[in-house]
Amino acid sequence: MPSYLELHSRAERRIVLLAADRLTVGSDAGNDLAVPADRTVSRLHAVFERYPAGWCVRDLGSRNGTFVNRRRIFAEQVLRDADEIAIGGARFVYRVGEPEADGPETAAARGLPELTRRELEVLVRLCRPILGGDMFTEPASSREIAAALVVTDAAVKQHLAHLYDKFDIPADEPRRRVRLANEAIARGAVTIADLREATD
Repeated sequence: MPSYLELHSRAERRIVLLAADRLTVGSDAGNDLAVPADRTVSRLHAVFERYPAGWCVRDLGSRNGTFVNRRRIFAEQVLRDADEIAIGGARFVYRVGEPEADGPETAAARGLPELTRRELEVLVRLCRPILGGDMFTEPASSREIAAALVVTDAAVKQHLAHLYDKFDIPADEPRRRVRLANEAIARGAVTIADLREATD
């Protein structure tokens, strides 16, 4: 069955047909899909590959990672209809079937909420442990963020409460800090470069 990707980026919105058996994505012009204007995309970032049973996506050791449905992937990931893949600042929605020639305009990917300077600092410190490289690393605790930013634990909790609202993370979410960290990185609010700078 034919498949395609809906591409949403700052520069464009378009349909990418998955006509061959593989599609590489990266900032280098030699890729099947090049995104040279996005500095958060590695030269050879990820690859979409077709198997007899369907399509998969795999990260190719990129610096900033590849995300499927807001979760960073560390192995090949089988794709299902409507899965959202984040590569740098670009968002791809995987679709099974033929694109509609005169269908409704594709909805834009969710943008970033407006963040204060302090909220961004809290997000960076929340995500900082990810640089450790362990796929099961927990985000920083409120106490750790407070110590790093030299503020009170209560102040950090207040900023986190605002961030949960801005990123539409419900109160009944079982692991809100993990979800917030995933959202912040997947939506480009925090980059690996930001996390590295936080260590200086």
